[in-house]
Amino acid sequence: MAVEWSREVVTGRGEPLLFDTTVPSCARIYDYWLGGKDNFAVDRAAGDKALRAYPDIGVSARANRTFLARAVRFLVGEAGIRQFLDIGTGIPTGNNTHEVAQFVAPESRVVYVDNDPFVLSHARALLASAPGGATEYIEADLRDPQKILDKAAPLLDFEQPIAVMLMAILQHIDDEDDPYKIVATLMTAMPPGSYLALSHPAKDIDAKSMARMANLLNRILPEPITLRTRSEVAPFFYGLEPVQPGLVQVAKWRPVNGTEAAAPAALWAGIARKN
Repeated sequence: MAVEWSREVVTGRGEPLLFDTTVPSCARIYDYWLGGKDNFAVDRAAGDKALRAYPDIGVSARANRTFLARAVRFLVGEAGIRQFLDIGTGIPTGNNTHEVAQFVAPESRVVYVDNDPFVLSHARALLASAPGGATEYIEADLRDPQKILDKAAPLLDFEQPIAVMLMAILQHIDDEDDPYKIVATLMTAMPPGSYLALSHPAKDIDAKSMARMANLLNRILPEPITLRTRSEVAPFFYGLEPVQPGLVQVAKWRPVNGTEAAAPAALWAGIARKN
């Protein structure tokens, strides 16, 4: 079967961007679970298979997005953060980091990072900053944290606190690539008063269903995923001061109402401060 290519997306420079529509994409599958439209038949087919293995995956995806919004509101409103490094941007939906941050503090500055050209083309087209703030989009891989830091330096002031956002992205870094060292490298570069906010798909919440889903996706996707237990996620925060309620199921991190709190989402989530 011949490989089909699409030119539906253009870069920020107006150049056509080729991408293979016969291979499912993590970002587009996630967009499908969120009810978005930036996905293709191959992504929906993979997403449906995952839903059959773990029916609450859509709930988990939506709970992760609401956690992102709650986290940013806390970081801007209570912690006073005005700079964000959001790695693993994903296809833009509602309540993106800069939208939430700049609604509260219009001067907020956000650098988005992703290694998927399809994602970044959508981000550049759709994520417009508030007039008083700024956004930038970097094509880089989380496996190369120094490249991310170097590229973010023109927009972010590394003398002032920064919030590093790692929302449902670390599962794409397997143990051989040492995700703990990657996070440590990022946080070592941050000044005191900075924060780490992350969520991570859980290996020990609804374990059997999550294992079925992960095994299925790892047969389909070109980039495998690694689920982790709470005790495996906790070391990402090593040396940082946890923000209450600590590392909890994603829906339990400061929910705004009982409906949010009750979401059966299989992710661990937390925020911590660098002193």
